[in-house]
Amino acid sequence: MSVDAASRRVEFLLGARDTIPMVIGATPFAILFGALATSAGLSLAATVGMSLFVFAGSAQFVAASLLVQGTGIAVIILTTFIVNLRHALYSAALGPHVRGLPQRWLMPLGFLLTDETFAVVIKRYRETPGVAFGHWYFLGSACAMYFNWQVFTLVGIFAGHQMQGLADWGLEFAMVVTFIGIVVPLITDKPMVICAVVAIVVALAARDLPHNLGLILASLLGIASGYLAENAQSVVAHD
Repeated sequence: MSVDAASRRVEFLLGARDTIPMVIGATPFAILFGALATSAGLSLAATVGMSLFVFAGSAQFVAASLLVQGTGIAVIILTTFIVNLRHALYSAALGPHVRGLPQRWLMPLGFLLTDETFAVVIKRYRETPGVAFGHWYFLGSACAMYFNWQVFTLVGIFAGHQMQGLADWGLEFAMVVTFIGIVVPLITDKPMVICAVVAIVVALAARDLPHNLGLILASLLGIASGYLAENAQSVVAHD
């Protein structure tokens, strides 16, 4: 095995290893999605297909929850679109580190990007800037998350059929804890603090709005406040 091949293998395995805590946190969420989607009336093929080809845990969960409520397709599309807008911010943060990669790398890495993988990979890039074969580390993390999600979606589908009321067990709490673990270490400056505080306050104040509209409102206002705070900070710094 060549030195480069060995380095790629090491980075891939290191990325997968560093993602294990995130994988553990996402496992109950994958199980819950499989159970909830089938209880919402999605077929086995549709549920598995959503995990295979959408692979966006929070968006899948929101879509399945809205289906259970009998929500119209337009609201589902809008809600999941807003929920996934954060990936534009992830891409912007990762952009400088993957700018030189060819499209054959950028496209699969973009598809496989999740909150958990972003948290692991951006930490790696920041701690070791210019690391060789960092994209293999990215791929290892992403593949660990993808494989885990597919396996435990299937577990949720079959467990949901065998164990009535699985969707009511509160397994989503594990994902809440995981998201807290992802977000808190990334809040490192004032604009991020403002963004988080505004999003939390709005989400709590608007939690009773129908169709998870409070989540959309909290996301939009949180992003907007963080953006304005960062611009204001840049203006002050230039003055």
